[in-house]
Amino acid sequence: MTILWAEQALTQNGWEQAVRIDIDKAGRIASVTPNQPASGHRMALALPAIGNLHSHGFQRAMAGLTEKRGADASDSFWSWRKLMYDFLEVLTPNDVEAVTAFAQMEMLESGFGSVAEFHYLHHGPFGQRYSNVAELSERIFSAQNSTGIGLTNLPVYYAQGGCDGRPLAGGQLRFGNDFSSYQAIVDGNISLLSAAPADCGIGIAPHSLRAVEKEALDDLHRLYPSGPVHLHIAEQQAEVTEVLAYFGARPVEWLLSIQPVDARWCLVHATQMTPQETLGLAKSGAVAGLCPITESNLGDGIFDGENYLPNGGVFGLGSDSNIRISLTEEMRTLEYSQRLKDRNRAAIATPSASVGRTIFEGAAMGGAQALGRACGSIAVGNWADILEISTNHPDMEGLKGDTLLDAWIFARDDRLVRNVWSAGRHMVQDGRHINTEAITAAYRNSVQKLRTRL
Repeated sequence: MTILWAEQALTQNGWEQAVRIDIDKAGRIASVTPNQPASGHRMALALPAIGNLHSHGFQRAMAGLTEKRGADASDSFWSWRKLMYDFLEVLTPNDVEAVTAFAQMEMLESGFGSVAEFHYLHHGPFGQRYSNVAELSERIFSAQNSTGIGLTNLPVYYAQGGCDGRPLAGGQLRFGNDFSSYQAIVDGNISLLSAAPADCGIGIAPHSLRAVEKEALDDLHRLYPSGPVHLHIAEQQAEVTEVLAYFGARPVEWLLSIQPVDARWCLVHATQMTPQETLGLAKSGAVAGLCPITESNLGDGIFDGENYLPNGGVFGLGSDSNIRISLTEEMRTLEYSQRLKDRNRAAIATPSASVGRTIFEGAAMGGAQALGRACGSIAVGNWADILEISTNHPDMEGLKGDTLLDAWIFARDDRLVRNVWSAGRHMVQDGRHINTEAITAAYRNSVQKLRTRL
């Protein structure tokens, strides 16, 4: 039994004082008891470690390389995507593992306790098949073995280049499968679970309405019915225009009309919605997967949080392209985007909770739902995904509860993260991952090789 004790802790019952948390040998929370004498590992502030609901791990090696305007004066998501496809041609399986592990390490050090890897890189350059159809999924699990992060791997189904069914080309060839070969990859992921920690899982991920045949969309969510279903939706206006032209409805509108979208689903981005679509998504019970840093970097648009949340909408946060991995910055960017859109303040606060508390608890619970993971709150039976924040900085002096959380999110940053447990695995200690040197060396080696080939 591992014993943690916190002066303040945000538990499933709200803020509690002098909280003892017992973690069993399986990595689950065995008891949460307030008003206890100090014992075990002592903390000033304990929080549930949030699940990162959307990551493309390999893109971490592209960070900072796509900030120049090309020949086209209207640089956009689509020109960024072309650069990403070029980058794909030089990635080896060893690179995928090393880069993904580095991204997962940074996630843990910023306060994430788990991650949903939206894994669409399945094959070799130009679509060459590996002898092991799940080779690159295996590399994601190997990265998890190095980092100890809680993993929900989401093998992605990607079958066509657009709604018109045009064939895949260029970098897309590394993603492509027909339904049969995709099913083999899912089966390979199920086999990988047998050797992974008990808290790891998998799910199903149709890439987008552009990349998946309607007939396959009807069957995909049945391939692994015990896991979540993730889908990119309505990220760019050009995507909306294409879907509208082919299906006669906007992406969110069309999906809600043809699929049993419910709490099992996570719709990623959804930055291009009408008020009716926003309300429909909120009422469905699905998670809106928001990635504010990436959405800002790619010029995706701003999610309509002020209308979504009051209608009971569930949301979570992801790092997506991993251009910058920072839990506090994801939360700040979400709130600040709402303020800029509507020219107000405290946009996501409620009458009973501050902005920071509303975003943090919402992201924690929505992330747990999207990952299909028993986490999201410090509660008996959940995996012990726990985050310790230092309160030694002068900006945190004398603060409690919501105000203390707000000060961390809006006045400070991830550097106050001291310790992180994922399913009871103590992976970040005194602000650093326990395998920092080895993970960083492997990443550096891959990056040096990759950049000579770009």
